[in-house]
Amino acid sequence: MKAVVYKGNGRIALEERPKPALLDERDAIVEVTLTTICSSDLHIKHGAVPRAVPGTILGHEFVGRVTEVGSAVKKVKPGDRVAVNVETFCGACFFCKRGFVNNCADENGGWALGCRIDGGQAEYARIPFADNGLTVIPDHVTDEQALFNGDLLSTGYWAAKIGGIQPADTVAVIGAGPTGLCTMLCARLYTPAKVFAIDTDEYRLRLAKERGLADEILLPGRDDAVSAIRAATDGRGADVVFEVAGGADTFQTAWKIARPNASVVIVAMYEESQTLPLPEMYGKNLTFKTGGVDGSYCQEIMDLTACGKLDARFLITHRCSLEQIMEAYEVFEQKRDHVIKYAVRP
Repeated sequence: MKAVVYKGNGRIALEERPKPALLDERDAIVEVTLTTICSSDLHIKHGAVPRAVPGTILGHEFVGRVTEVGSAVKKVKPGDRVAVNVETFCGACFFCKRGFVNNCADENGGWALGCRIDGGQAEYARIPFADNGLTVIPDHVTDEQALFNGDLLSTGYWAAKIGGIQPADTVAVIGAGPTGLCTMLCARLYTPAKVFAIDTDEYRLRLAKERGLADEILLPGRDDAVSAIRAATDGRGADVVFEVAGGADTFQTAWKIARPNASVVIVAMYEESQTLPLPEMYGKNLTFKTGGVDGSYCQEIMDLTACGKLDARFLITHRCSLEQIMEAYEVFEQKRDHVIKYAVRP
C-alpha cells in the first residue's frame, strides 16, 4: 500500500509499505477512506517532536471502514464506518480512568498514531485499543463531516470545556488557523457574548467572521488587541483567552488581553520555550491551563455533528488523492492558495 513516511532530518516520502496486520486482540484494521495533513505533521517533519520515530507512517486525523478486528474488540465490527481518535489509550490506567487519556500510561498511550506508531496517511492503518480509539459514524454523516472528529474538533471541544466559558463571557482566540477556528466553533456552544479572533492572516479572520465564529476580528499591526478588548469590556479584558497560534509573541499577548482572575488556555504546540513574566503579571491572579488535548469526547462530538450542532466541513478548502499528497504538503506548509485543510482520499 502507499503511505507517507517520516524519514527524519526534515524529510518525508510517499512509499510502498506492507498492509498492516493485527498485533493484539484489542486491535482493529481500518481501511482509510479520507485523511488529512495537520500542522503537527509539520512539527514532526522539522524535528520539533522529539518522541517521533523515523520510519513511522504519518497521519493521526482520518476516517475509514473497519476491515478486521481482534477477538477482544466489542464495540466495532467489520463494515463499520469509523472516525479515529488522535490518541491511543488503554482506558484502565490511573490517567485514563480520570479522563486524562493524553497521559495514558501504556507504552503506546497518548499521541502515538502517526508519531511513534504507524498512522493514517496510508491506505490502511492498525488501531490499538480499538474500542477506545474508534467512533462509529452514523449513516447520514459524511466522511468529510466526520474527518475532524478525532483531532481538530476534539482539540477545540476539549479547549472550550477546560476554558470554563460562562454564558455572556467575552472570549478571545489567538490564532485563526484550523485549530483556532475549531476552538471558536466549540466555544460557541457555551453562548459567549462576544468572541474576538486575532491572527496575522486577514483571509482566515474574514472566514471566522463570515462563518459566525467570531464577532470581532483583530489584525496585529493594524489593531491593538489589548486596547480593543479592554475597550469592549469596560477596561477589564477577556474572561477566557485561548492561545492557539504558538507564535514568538502570542503567549505574551494572551496574558496581556486577559482580565484579572481570567483563564488562559494554552492550546498551541510551541517549538521554543516561553517566558512567564511573573513580576509583570503579579496581581492578575490568572489561571493557566495547558495542552495537549485529552480526546475523551469523541462520541459527544459525533452526536453534536449528527444533530447539526457542529459542522467543520468549511475547513476543507483543498482536496486531492494520496498520490498527490506530497504536493499537498508543500501547499499546506507554505500556506498557499488560502489553504486551511486538505481532504486526501487514498
